Amino acid sequence: MPHVTIEYMIMIPILLLQIFLFPMTARLLMNVWVDSRQTLALQDAASHLGSTIQQLYYSLNHETISSAKASYSPKIPAYIEGYHYIGNATLRTLLDPMMNSSKVLKIDFRLATTAIKVSTSVILGSNVVWQESIYMSNSTNPCISAEKFLNGTISLRFGE
Repeated sequence: MPHVTIEYMIMIPILLLQIFLFPMTARLLMNVWVDSRQTLALQDAASHLGSTIQQLYYSLNHETISSAKASYSPKIPAYIEGYHYIGNATLRTLLDPMMNSSKVLKIDFRLATTAIKVSTSVILGSNVVWQESIYMSNSTNPCISAEKFLNGTISLRFGE
């Protein structure tokens, strides 16, 4: 009889540990997996938008176009797993502004009501100007607007 008591004393804590430890571990692993999946989807959307901005810039930067306006609605999802996302961009010059050096547009995306943030960068020419604007994925018609002026300057912004 003493052996049964010893077995119960060993097995009961192990069984209780399994009841509480396994669900907690599974929940933790699932949260990590969901965050990784959402981050990857948001990074994909940001990269696609950056590529679209770069292509729109290079299309208008051609010497045969003296002035024009263009708008493009990127084909990226409005929601990532039920959450909309917000984007903004900042433009900075790579080297000295007086040397007509290239500029880098850094696009930051944030998944609403979460802590997930991603960013991507695209290289543009020296004749680009970025107008402060916000990209809202859940707006009615999110787009990228571009305008080339007669002096060769190309103005880019998020639009609707």
